[in-house]
Amino acid sequence: MTDTATYDADLQLFIAGEWRGGEGREARPVFNPATADTIAELPVATAADLDEALAAAERGWPLWRAKSFDERAALMHKAAGLIRERADHIATLLTLEQGKPLAEARGEVLSAAGLFDYFAEQGKRIEGRVLQRPAGQRAMVLKQPVGPVAAFSPWNFPVNLMVKKIAPALAAGCVVIAKAPEETPGCTSAIMRCIADAGIPGDAAQLVYGNPDMISRHLLGSPVIRKISFTGSTGVGKHLMKLAADNVQRITMELGGHAPVLIFDDCDLDATLDRVVAQKFRNAGQVCVSPTRFYVQEGNYDAFVKGFAERTAKVRVGSGLDANTQMGPLANERRIPALEAMIADATAKGARVVAGGGRGEGGYFFQPTALADVPLDADAMNHEPFGPMALIRPFATEEDALEQANRLPYGLAAFAFTENGRRINRIADGIESGMVGINSFVISSHDMPFGGIKQSGFGSESGPEGLDGYLVTKAVHIY
Repeated sequence: MTDTATYDADLQLFIAGEWRGGEGREARPVFNPATADTIAELPVATAADLDEALAAAERGWPLWRAKSFDERAALMHKAAGLIRERADHIATLLTLEQGKPLAEARGEVLSAAGLFDYFAEQGKRIEGRVLQRPAGQRAMVLKQPVGPVAAFSPWNFPVNLMVKKIAPALAAGCVVIAKAPEETPGCTSAIMRCIADAGIPGDAAQLVYGNPDMISRHLLGSPVIRKISFTGSTGVGKHLMKLAADNVQRITMELGGHAPVLIFDDCDLDATLDRVVAQKFRNAGQVCVSPTRFYVQEGNYDAFVKGFAERTAKVRVGSGLDANTQMGPLANERRIPALEAMIADATAKGARVVAGGGRGEGGYFFQPTALADVPLDADAMNHEPFGPMALIRPFATEEDALEQANRLPYGLAAFAFTENGRRINRIADGIESGMVGINSFVISSHDMPFGGIKQSGFGSESGPEGLDGYLVTKAVHIY
């Protein structure tokens, strides 16, 4: 499926089944970011739809919770299998509406399948404990599902981030109302179709689209919802936390970052450059853990800037459906003027554009961009660009590098490249971040926690810690 007509037919088929025809509803356009063309019209949820979803979640939770771990796991493994069978189709939907290269999209879909498999098994390992007491007495600690969950996920990794919430919730025995991004309804609907076709009941996993503010206020305003999981900007996260306060709902927040990368003189410079450039422009820089603030030790600085600029200029930009494309368009047109403003601000304050720096041709394309000598007071050094922009500046000492890495209120991901073993330990200890990559950007795996500190959020996704977020603790005393 590679044409927009087929995309539209596929999406409308899902809507006809799940939205009861969608007639008389407000509709939002869905765009192909590579062409800026409208490829579908998406009916959005009304307040009545949300009430129906809440009623279904309240009705479905006791039934889903009552299933054994093995029963839930079997259905989740079946969903994973269906996602793998349909991976090429779902990846094409993802690329058409989000823009990333098809190989990246397929990798994201397969990762979502892996999440279902991982949590299907992890759900069998929910453990409490029994404490020693006098004969005839017992003291037990139980872990139980928190209840119905409202899950909000963004458009940059629409499939993986939605499943990162749905899979552990279902494994724990919770039910979920997923509010997926309006920009990418085709691929997220296709994932929900796999879940439904696997036999997971519709009142255990539901999907809504629509006005984000209206949906969040409506769902969080209901006592049915016991838990909120959100991935997105720090500003929106703060707003949701305020809404959740009224019903004292449990919260997991994976918020914005501004990842520093510390490049020390003793690193393998060419190998490091190959890694950092490829990672910087993955998904056009629209990654919450994207390496962005490059602090380079003075001995390597000039060579790093030169090598980074040369490699950046060679990044092949184009439609994600083209097999030769290394970087696709931005997912949204609104990000282009924001990036332009950041570049203008940085250069006015003394930064140098050493690669890219402007819009691409057609669609929502923006050139892979690198700026050198970026001053600390530049707007881009203090607010996440969330686009294909690298910011480079020198540092003298390890202490200076750590100070600069930790100076912002964000702490999601951080990276360092060095061959000094003692320094590796000091950096791992001293850097203020929920995740740290040393000589690698591989910091996301199904069996490891993913989350930030400071204003980058709290709570974890993935790993045993990701499952814990959907469980409550109960102490039982028997005399």
